[in-house]
Amino acid sequence: MDVGVVSRSFPHLKNRDIAVFLSRNGFKWTELCFASIDAKYWVYNGRSDISTLTEDRAAELVSDYRSRGVEVTSIGVFTNLIEPDEQELAQNLAYFEAHMAIASQNQIPYVATECGFIPGRRGICADTYESDFQRLISSLKWLVQKAEEYNVAIALEPCVLDVVPSAKRMRDLIEQVESDRLKVLLDPANLIANSSEEDMFNYLAPHIAYFHGKDRKVNDTYGRVFGDGDIDWPLFFNLYHNYTPGVPFILEYVNIDNVCEIRDRVLFSS
Repeated sequence: MDVGVVSRSFPHLKNRDIAVFLSRNGFKWTELCFASIDAKYWVYNGRSDISTLTEDRAAELVSDYRSRGVEVTSIGVFTNLIEPDEQELAQNLAYFEAHMAIASQNQIPYVATECGFIPGRRGICADTYESDFQRLISSLKWLVQKAEEYNVAIALEPCVLDVVPSAKRMRDLIEQVESDRLKVLLDPANLIANSSEEDMFNYLAPHIAYFHGKDRKVNDTYGRVFGDGDIDWPLFFNLYHNYTPGVPFILEYVNIDNVCEIRDRVLFSS
């Protein structure tokens, strides 16, 4: 089985050095977040000034991987799609669109994000859940129209901590947005507390863009490296090979010191 790694696992390296490391160690895919020391733009759940990320510079960063046999599966954005301030939300969406333009120019199929959250109020709040969910739908409907123009797709990562906390709810969202430009970035660790391994594939298999590879204890807030949590990986990979063979599986929560060991855990379990 082939394995990839998110590029932001190595923030202390230059982009080209990340690409060389991935290639030398047999990693096939990456989710490219512009988070290297020579191209530091990535901001989690927000946005940054990307005015200096020119079309030529973006193409150069992508080429660093492709020229070494590492496929760029997606560009990771991860901005806030439920921002309550209208002006801030509009800027977040424009920021996302700018990354879609980069993806389109470089024939990258997916642009990835979570739902987003309000700092200090992450999770489902009864007084705002319905309005947050409707805001998410509105944001996604705007984005899928742009995705159609750019010929890319949005890979949305649901999570138990956010307003799309289960596989069933993610499929509901897809049906309400009504666009095949909305796909799933399936991180099983993000759903294991609410959805079984079987549920993830039963509800979402036709819509999966790619996978994040990490783990979680069902009562933990945050994830762990692959193999240190409660996911039944032999079962998961049996389902993977039955439903989504060959779909990119990209490690997360790893670093330069443990990534090869974690890769070997995946190969042993798959």
